[in-house]
Amino acid sequence: MTIANLNSLINSLAGIETITDTHQVAKLSQDYHTFSPVLVPKLEGKVGDIVVRPANEQEVIKVAAICAKHRIPITVRGAGTGNYGQCVPMHGGVILDMTKMQAVSWVKPGVARVEAGMKLAALDKKAREIGWEMRMSPSTYRTATIGGFVAGGSGGIGSIQYGLLGDRGNLLALRVVTVEDEPRVIELRGDDVQKVNHAWGINGIITEVEIPLGPAYPWAEVIVTFADFMTAAKFGQSLANADGMVKKLISVFASPIPQYFQALQQYIPEGTHSAFLLVAELSLEFLPGLVQQYGGQITYQKPAEEAGKGVNLAEFAWNHTTLHARNVDTQITYLQSMIPPAKGLELVEHLYHHFGDEVMMHLEFIRMNGAVVPAALQLVRYTTEARLNEIIHYHEAQGVFIANPHTYIIEDGGRKVIDPEQLKFKEMVDPYGLMNPGKSKMLQFEIQN
Repeated sequence: MTIANLNSLINSLAGIETITDTHQVAKLSQDYHTFSPVLVPKLEGKVGDIVVRPANEQEVIKVAAICAKHRIPITVRGAGTGNYGQCVPMHGGVILDMTKMQAVSWVKPGVARVEAGMKLAALDKKAREIGWEMRMSPSTYRTATIGGFVAGGSGGIGSIQYGLLGDRGNLLALRVVTVEDEPRVIELRGDDVQKVNHAWGINGIITEVEIPLGPAYPWAEVIVTFADFMTAAKFGQSLANADGMVKKLISVFASPIPQYFQALQQYIPEGTHSAFLLVAELSLEFLPGLVQQYGGQITYQKPAEEAGKGVNLAEFAWNHTTLHARNVDTQITYLQSMIPPAKGLELVEHLYHHFGDEVMMHLEFIRMNGAVVPAALQLVRYTTEARLNEIIHYHEAQGVFIANPHTYIIEDGGRKVIDPEQLKFKEMVDPYGLMNPGKSKMLQFEIQN
């Protein structure tokens, strides 16, 4: 964008917060794609021209109208905690930072409606005031926004009980602003939310989200250690299958992964494998018997009343595991895998032995199609892109579904193809192809001067 065009844009956005400082704009053009050594060089130098922070939906509509009129690309971001370059602008333009929009429309028993910039932890705190909580959240819940979670997330802490965000019933409604000459506000409800869910911000600007809530339990945190990884995995599966026990998190880590958790070293003897658990206190008395059955040792237990004090086990699970490992060794990267239910732990065992320490096994148990299955966020000792691709192809040859975190192209990642309904919706709400261009093979963007 030329200086003259930028100044003209700033003038037309009078009254709306804008940021043009190059360091700040560069910072707000990034996310955690740095977890991938493949993505870093591909996204290097990709920055927006200006950051715009709307305070309400009317300001979003104004920005959308201006961008449509001048054919300026828009990349929407929340807290930027995603890992695939979703909010890295490929063609400059406007970074639309939604973090000022944090209003709560309402929180009722079983349901909440909030603006897209609401932080998940703040929403959870609000819901707990009336005895409810978010059904699921990523490990970045302290900083992540609800709009960012819907656009780029898929599940997390709580998925052991409620499945994934894309499962029917886990998202009730979305309110989106179109990027047209005269922007419209569209309310999507029921199954129609899938037109925007996990679309990486290409299908309209999410301004409000309505989600179901779950009953809030007092969650105890527990670490169990094992001498053998597969025993730890079988324990995790057994606990996951115990329908009468209420749990929110079952993470299983093969050694040496726990050695990267520096704040927890005293609870995890070197060489042992561990399970990190969030279990409702009402189910705690059933845990020691199960642990004993699998020869484990409970080395750490924190009651719910101390939640929020000191370390929080949830912030060592899911992709926080990768963050902790990379804090120690920046050569480590990761995979995201769905193990086919029919093969389950048998395939986990094969992969564990086949790759050894090159691909360190990290399991997260989730509910999928009514059954509890192990998903994996393996840590990989990175050497070359060619070797990483060999590892991915070997997994796929065994029937493992890899949601590839080393690509910024939607079709090459978790989706493989874009939902035809999403494409149809995009054509309607973004006729000029201005929303997060460059993230799809099927959607081309021509820069206008």
